[in-house]
Amino acid sequence: MTKLQNCLEDFQIYVGTYGKYNSGSIYGEWLQLSNYSSYDELLQAMQEVHQDEQDPEFMFQDYECSQFFIKQKLISECHISANIYEIAEQIDNSDYDFEVIEAYAECMSYYHEDVRDLLDSLSDSYYGEYSSDEDFAQTTLEQDGSIPENLPSYIYIDWEATARHLMYDYMSSNGYYFRN
Repeated sequence: MTKLQNCLEDFQIYVGTYGKYNSGSIYGEWLQLSNYSSYDELLQAMQEVHQDEQDPEFMFQDYECSQFFIKQKLISECHISANIYEIAEQIDNSDYDFEVIEAYAECMSYYHEDVRDLLDSLSDSYYGEYSSDEDFAQTTLEQDGSIPENLPSYIYIDWEATARHLMYDYMSSNGYYFRN
């Protein structure tokens, strides 16, 4: 087994079966998705855990993962997407840390049919990481030339009010900023 996807590093599932559950057993095992390089390898591991059943109907009784995977409908009690490894590979091959992608997905109300579309729209709107709206506003306005370099010392800018108005055109999550 090889480790492949960084965004799957903290993703683990407790795999039981509906047959065992309906018989009063919650027997299963925790499987770490990053320990498998493909959905087929994961499926094989799940089948090995429940080799005592002829045709096990898998039940994901618990899972620990980013909200991103849940909101993208890639995992539920009765389903794990066969495309999860391809999606993880797209994310890992993107130019962004998974935290930035998660933040953008949260700003965009999560669900996208195609993760490639999500990543493309992210690249068009990402502005960076800032400690506050005020810091974002000041940096953005100074960089785009809106604030003259030789601003007289007796002029003060209310960065809180400026940021409040600037944020009508931007959105943020967890310190990451994006253009609407």
